[in-house]
Order: sequence, then structure tokens, then C-alpha cells
Amino acid sequence: MKLERAFDILKHQLETHPRSDCLAAKSGKQWRMLSTEQVQDTVNRVSLGLLDLGISRGDKVAIAADNSIEWILVDLALQQVGAVSIPLYPTITLDDARYILSHAEVKLAFAGTAALQRKLHEALGKLSCPIYGLADLEGVPSWREIAERADLARMDELSALRDSIQPDDVYTIIYTSGTTGRSKGVMLSHRNVVSTVVATAAFTGLPHGTCRAISFLPLSHIFERAGVFYYLYSGTGIYFSSVECLSSAMADVKPHTFSAVPRVLEKVHEKLVGKARDLTGAKRRLYLWALERAENFNPNAPRSPLEALKHLLADKLVYSKWRAAMGGELQSINVGSAALQPRLARMFWAAGIAVAEGYGMTESSPVISANPFNAEGVRIGSVGLPLPGVEVRLADDGEILVRGDNVMVGYYKEPELTAEALQNGWLHTGDIGVIEHGYLRITDRKKEMFKTSNGKYIAPQALENKLKESAFIDQIMVVGDGQKYAAALIVPLYEKLKEWCAEQGVAYTTDGEMARHPKIVELIDREIKRFNRYFGSWEHIKKFSLLEKPWCVDAGELAPTLKLRRKVIAERCRSMIESMYIHA
Repeated sequence: MKLERAFDILKHQLETHPRSDCLAAKSGKQWRMLSTEQVQDTVNRVSLGLLDLGISRGDKVAIAADNSIEWILVDLALQQVGAVSIPLYPTITLDDARYILSHAEVKLAFAGTAALQRKLHEALGKLSCPIYGLADLEGVPSWREIAERADLARMDELSALRDSIQPDDVYTIIYTSGTTGRSKGVMLSHRNVVSTVVATAAFTGLPHGTCRAISFLPLSHIFERAGVFYYLYSGTGIYFSSVECLSSAMADVKPHTFSAVPRVLEKVHEKLVGKARDLTGAKRRLYLWALERAENFNPNAPRSPLEALKHLLADKLVYSKWRAAMGGELQSINVGSAALQPRLARMFWAAGIAVAEGYGMTESSPVISANPFNAEGVRIGSVGLPLPGVEVRLADDGEILVRGDNVMVGYYKEPELTAEALQNGWLHTGDIGVIEHGYLRITDRKKEMFKTSNGKYIAPQALENKLKESAFIDQIMVVGDGQKYAAALIVPLYEKLKEWCAEQGVAYTTDGEMARHPKIVELIDREIKRFNRYFGSWEHIKKFSLLEKPWCVDAGELAPTLKLRRKVIAERCRSMIESMYIHA
């Protein structure tokens, strides 16, 4: 069949690779599974129920919930009646929710928890908009009641409506949180997401009909949502989980693939580093030897017989246990949303798990480029090759421009912003990059570059990405706009510091005290000087301050996509930043 609308992908699975575990989620100690047929039947019933409620083509419907089977069922049902979904991050603030619900003029909303239901109720204010629960919530009608309203005699009407929906119709508006300013509603069409799904499947070569995937990133972001369509298209069973339950889910499901943000892989790395503290003697030395080999592994490099033997030994004694801890069958991980530390990619490749870092944005549905899932094609440190059908070129100032069927329709109710972002058919990403032998590498955000008082421009992201290669640096933000030199706020990787302190005979107390410990400050200073040599003298970080706690989404310091909210961090750390320039 011809794939033109996002909901066609479910029918494609039904006709090509129907599964008994099309969608699955844990209920208590058991996994509840819906077959492809059950999913399609339920989606049709919810679509009919929506029609009975009076939801019609073009109506806006909000979804605020964590990942679940019900999220996808409602999303697909809305698509079939031509309604436009408005996904909200589960961590959304009341102020942002109030703005989005009003700006989008929603007519119906779904909440996944009692807390989100209360937040939606308060945010909606006087707006006439009923709320349904995606879970059983007290005092709120369930989504099942919508399915129960289905009048099967209207199936022909639903079929005609479904057939009338065009590839260029908008099916979702995703409000990007951004790192500054008010959210913008990105309008994505069926053509946008279908082109991304088909191109990604062709590029990655995920085997059809034989794989299992875990979905735990927020479905409110197009990265995971398009990923779910990608799994549906390739006949992959989808198991919904949360980051907190990821370890147990991997043990249960034994996944072949999943998508992740770098922070997830960083936490895996922290656990592996921490494991060394539980070992003693020869076992500890062997483990640290294997870990160091993994962090410096080059998947592209040919191995001598001796190196191959060493790798085989490390794999048998250490890496095989890492794979077993992740279910034993994991083959590949898609990574996006932020820059991935190269040593993390190398570690997974060493363990026989392909990590493909890619690049994209909500406005491109989202994938623009990605690394191949093979050792010969991957280029660690880059964000890979453009997907089939996606054109990438650089403007004179290095800005990355993108053209293809994946590029958004525009920003909802924002014609001027749309005209600024889409010029002559090209999406202006706002990212600065370089292309080396066809591979794209991101160097900075155009609007985040700043100028020192010496008149020199500094691209903070380039410095940050390089410094995060340090085993001792978890998070970093480079500052210095209008100052004589660049400085940095740094959150150390405290798990690694604990190991280092044990080796150096330094008594570890609390993270806060260690951030001020002379030995730790001296260690980070050496790390900064080690990486400064990769940059021009005017770019060198001259001073730094260590923070006790990592920046997080809940505190508003990171966007839901885990990008730094620089203005928020700068304001909260104003005195710390000023102290680094007192005697400048």
C-alpha cells in the first residue's frame, strides 16, 4: 500500500508484519499487550467516539501524559478524524500550559495523571474544554468512555473522512519549549512525518518484523513520536517504559533497539564506572583496563591480531556482562537531542552495540542526518549523513540549511516567524556546522555565539562539547559575553570523582564539599588546560566555578530536550559568574 498519512503506517503493519505485541506496557508485574488488529480496532472505535463527541476536522486536542499505549491509541484516532493533536510535556509549567491551550484553542484534552488533570483544569480556566483521563482518574471520565460511544454504523462515514485526509494536512502542532522566549507551535503534516519514517527505515536497515523496542523518551517530543511510527512501519514490537524503570524493562523485554538522549547513556556510564568501586585486587584492575579500552575504542580502526585478542578477552570478561545487563540482545541505539560525548559512543561500540548519533529539530520532523549503524560508516563526533531525500547545505556564515519533505508547514499563527525560518524553500536551522567528507558536524548555535570585550567571537557549544569529553565533567556552560575572556560553570561527574578520590587517597565527603576541595579544583583545572589547546588563545577558558547539583528540567534550567536554558542558568548563577570576573 502507498503510505501518505501517518495513520497509514498502522495499516501497513497489519498488512505486512502484524504482531501480537504491537503495543505493550507493564501493568503490575505483567506486560499487557495489544496485537496489531486490536490496536486498529480500538483506534477505529475511539475515532467514532470522537465524532460522536463532535470533534471534527481541524479541531485541536491536547494530550498531556507520560508514554503509554493509550497515548498512541488516542493520537492515531485523532489523525483518522482530521483533528490536530497538541502534545504537552508532562513536566510543563502551569504558565506554559495556560499559554499553549489558549493559543491553540483546544476543544478537548487528555490527561495521564491526576496531577496533570489538575494542571490542565487550572490552565484551561474559563475555556470550555472537557478533560478525559488516559488512566483511571477519580472524577474524570475515561478515554474508554469515548471508545464506548462508537457507533459502528458510522464506519463508512469514518472511512470516507479518513480517505479525504491529504498528505499535506497538518496532523499535529508541537510547541517547542526552546531555550528562550515564548513557545512556538510547529505545524507538522502527515507528509512530514511519513517522509522521516520511510527515510529513517531505509537508512538504518532495521530488520522488519523481528525486533522489539523500548519507548521511554517523551512522546510529546517528535523524536520519540516519529520513532514509534518508525517501529510500527518496520513491524517492531513497542514496549512503553519510563527512564526510572528502564533497567528492569530491558531485563524483561530484551530489546533490540531504542532511542535515547545522551543523558541516558551518561547514567549507564556512571553505573559502569561506579561498579569498579565494588571490586578489589586483580578483578578491579581488569575491569578498569577494559573500561579504559572501551572509552578509547575506535570502531573504524583495523585491529592487529594482538589487539583483536585483547578485545576478545575484554569482551568475554567485561563487555558481555554489560550487554547482559541491558537484556542481552540490544543491537542499536538512536541518539539525538544534544551532543553525545564521544567516549560514551566508543564505549557502546566496544561492547558491540551500535550507537548512531543524529541531528534534527522539531521543525524537520525531526531527523536531518544520522550516523549509519555499521562500524565502517560511523563517524564518532559527527551527526552523520543527511537522510535520503533530505538536502543540507551551509549558508555563507556556516548556518545549516535544510530542504525536503520533512520540513514543517510553518509556525501556527506566526507568519512572520515562518517567513524568517523558511526562506526560498530552505529551513534555516539556527545551528552552525561544517561538512567533512559528507558528514555533518555541529559547531554551535548561531544565536548563542558571543563576543568578548576584545572583539573576538566565541562559539560556546564547541567548547562545551569538547570539554564534555573529559571523564570528570558532567555538564558545562561557557560564559563571557562582553568580558575579557571565557569562563565556565561546571558540574563535575561526581560518580567518576568518587573513584578518582579512592585512587588518590582523598576522603570523599559530600558533593558540595568536594566541589570546593583543592584537589578536585586542581584536577578540573588540569582537564580544562588539556582541552584548551584545541582552541585559539582567545577561546581559552581562564576561570571556572564548580556546582554542587546538576541542572535539570524540573528546575527550568534545561529545556525538555535537555538543552541548556542559558538565560535561566546565568541569572541563577549571576554572583558566581561575576566572581570569575571581579579582578579581570
